[in-house]
Amino acid sequence: MKKLLYIAAMMISLTGCEKFLDSEDYTKKNTGNFPQTVADANQMITGIYSTLSQAISNPQNTHFYAAELASDDRFGGGGENDKDMQGLDHLMNTKPSRFETYWTARYQGIYRANTALANFDNIEGWESEAQKNQLKGEAYFLRALFYFELSQMFGEVPLVISLEAQNLPKAPADETYAQIAFDLQEAINLMPNTAYTNTVAGHATRWAAEALMARVFLFYTGYYQKTSLPVANGNAIEKSQVISWLEDCINNSGHDLVSDFRNLWPYTNEYTALDYDYAKNNNLKWEGDGNKETVFAVKFGISVDWGTDYQLGYSNQYVLHFGLRSNNGGAATFPFGAGWGAGPVNTGLWNAWRQAEPNDIRRTGSILNVETGVADYIYGADAQMEETGFWQKKYIPIRAYSNGTLINSYAVLKDNAIDDMQRSHMQDLILIRFADVLLMHAELKEDATNLNRVRARVNLPTVSYSLDALKRERRWELAFEGLRYFDLMRWGDAANALAAQEGVDIKNKGVDTRMRAFGGGYRARYEATGGFWPLPESQIQLSEGVMTQNRGWGTPEAEFPGW
Repeated sequence: MKKLLYIAAMMISLTGCEKFLDSEDYTKKNTGNFPQTVADANQMITGIYSTLSQAISNPQNTHFYAAELASDDRFGGGGENDKDMQGLDHLMNTKPSRFETYWTARYQGIYRANTALANFDNIEGWESEAQKNQLKGEAYFLRALFYFELSQMFGEVPLVISLEAQNLPKAPADETYAQIAFDLQEAINLMPNTAYTNTVAGHATRWAAEALMARVFLFYTGYYQKTSLPVANGNAIEKSQVISWLEDCINNSGHDLVSDFRNLWPYTNEYTALDYDYAKNNNLKWEGDGNKETVFAVKFGISVDWGTDYQLGYSNQYVLHFGLRSNNGGAATFPFGAGWGAGPVNTGLWNAWRQAEPNDIRRTGSILNVETGVADYIYGADAQMEETGFWQKKYIPIRAYSNGTLINSYAVLKDNAIDDMQRSHMQDLILIRFADVLLMHAELKEDATNLNRVRARVNLPTVSYSLDALKRERRWELAFEGLRYFDLMRWGDAANALAAQEGVDIKNKGVDTRMRAFGGGYRARYEATGGFWPLPESQIQLSEGVMTQNRGWGTPEAEFPGW
């Protein structure tokens, strides 16, 4: 039987990444002489990390973007022709292989991790066993992260853990999660218990692996209705072990909550705060990227170019996509800048939050209400769709003044970034935050201690533990951080929460209307698909029938027709 390496990302790894794999490479590195040194090992790890930002070059097709726009907290938005944004909101498809760039980046990262793990023991010159173990642990962590994201997005995917070219079907979820658990267990055991202050920013740590293990455990046991998490070595991880790992992270990592929740977000940076009354009046000061609350984040830099998607991925393109459209985003909406208008906030979130916690500073710290916070906001600017008058403030362009001139980002002053509305966004994408660690611990232990620790930061009264209280706290604290949709999935709440979006008041191109469900309705779409997204058709075709499409896709009801 012909062995077809049908996963596009792997083929790219063998060609586009030939700089360290192909014997014909211009750099003269090949499988005969690479890797050999510790410098080679570091280069391999850097290559794995680079695929994190590479995927973000096309953010509208990624795990984080889909989780945000598909959740009940946000709508699709964009202009009238931005079907990709609106389709995500309605759990509907827009093109046969829309997620191929994301799929490619994730499997490319997996292939690079496989390559590193297969070669670490051949490398000579390690300063210590600890140095070797740290890099191995990072490779295991990243492979686990990539497979977890793929599993949350698509349900079941091919499980590739060797360098052999194979035409593999989708693996059962139990098998993939067992590999994820094995990789994270290896990462925890290999990486040292060094306080985060003595680790390299942007690199995985023991603490990040412990936190990710808890996230994996909660999603797997919740969505699939299990009591334990299988491990590829035949063992199983029980809740008590996950709690123990979280307690290790809480007690020994050095991570902690920053003093003011609002200081987590760049609108409080020193350059912007000079002219932003909300920041000045509340004595806010940004704690910066990589602060003590950041357990793991994707880093960005200033080397941004239009030459390739890879280079464009050096800037945080989520920030651009979630910016205000066209005529908004200037002096009138300062400090919030212009972008593509994706992800207007559902009015239902604002109202539910205000009713449940009227004194919670996180509401105005997380959401811009243009009726009270913007002097000259323009509804319908540049044909904005699914508009509500509410925008999130965590990942959005943040502008500043330089000698009286309005510039596109504070990063121009802080980091010498390019002054360009599309390329100047350097903000970290935080994937794991310490507040989430505390809330996962509260949920697993069914104890309110750490839940109330999170509430105490925003001066809210203590509450007794209940699952409903925990659900509310996660919604308020972690809004717009890519977690809500998957929380709804694992709690079994998604169908009801998504269906509640139908009929919410919105504006399309400035005209009052109401949110429509399309395609039989939100509930029908979720029940048909289980909440998972379609595999790229191109990959199914390349598999010659070995890989099959996910249920609920490929029908007219699954295709977003547009407004």
